[in-house]
Amino acid sequence: MTPQAEGAPNRGARLAVTAFPLLVLLAGGLGLLMPDTLKGGKEAVPYLLGVVMFCMGLTMTGQDFRGVARRPWAVGMGLAAHYVIMPGLGWLIAHALGLSPQLAAGLILVGCAPSGTASNVVAFLARGDVALAVSIGTVSTLLAPVLTPPLTLLLAGEYLPVHAGSMVTDILKTVLIPVVAGFVLRAVANGLVTRLAPVLPWLSVAAIGVIVAIVVGGSAKAITSAAGVVFAAVVLHNGFGLLLGYLAGRAGRLGERGSRALTFEVGMQNSGLAASLATAHFSPLAALPAAIFSVWHNVSGALAAAWFSRRPADT
Repeated sequence: MTPQAEGAPNRGARLAVTAFPLLVLLAGGLGLLMPDTLKGGKEAVPYLLGVVMFCMGLTMTGQDFRGVARRPWAVGMGLAAHYVIMPGLGWLIAHALGLSPQLAAGLILVGCAPSGTASNVVAFLARGDVALAVSIGTVSTLLAPVLTPPLTLLLAGEYLPVHAGSMVTDILKTVLIPVVAGFVLRAVANGLVTRLAPVLPWLSVAAIGVIVAIVVGGSAKAITSAAGVVFAAVVLHNGFGLLLGYLAGRAGRLGERGSRALTFEVGMQNSGLAASLATAHFSPLAALPAAIFSVWHNVSGALAAAWFSRRPADT
């Protein structure tokens, strides 16, 4: 989501960030209540993710890529921070908590995913550098096919077999092609897309909600015994990601607003992609960290944005 690209009001952005975790939490509850009904939807998960990424592509403009060219150092540093900090944290936390192979691989996969689709909105609410956040989020998504599979193989290969080649193909089909298709449609039918813009965030939320419901339904029996340790792992993963993202921005002298942008571009993940890949390549249980991350990182992001918004930011 690009919060200012369509002149969206602050109130609308706050509503999206507030409603998203609530709706995803509701979806998870439905997965627990109706596991037999929902777990059969595993085959639909990649297509639902494609809808999310297509909507993301519809929000992109040439301005996003011009922003990368104007500040290549800042964008490059943000990408390095994202793809070093979060995968490394996933591996460290999985080891520290002694997670089972399925859960460890799932947590690491979350860390190897690109930036979350709501990170730009949260950076906007935190009075961060939205242009930088959009640039980092856009490029991290486009680089996912070449970075996510090898990182997952490197860090999660000790837990479960990782078929990086087929993972690349899946990311191309479910991420890159829908994003490019959305971007092209925006370029050739900007008026139509602009009229549809208010609906796009809610369409994405609905698709992610169904993904979470399917993932939870597929691992409902294991959740009662594993939910506590997985929740702890997710909170640590996300919390340290937000903190280290901010510190990376300060160390890179990006200023307060740039550091706030890195906070969310590093700490918030595309958990929908992680859930889809975990379901397809590992198991529904391995997708559980991604399902919990989908809820938690939006809650923590909103809280962090509220804290930042009450403190001065440089210009």
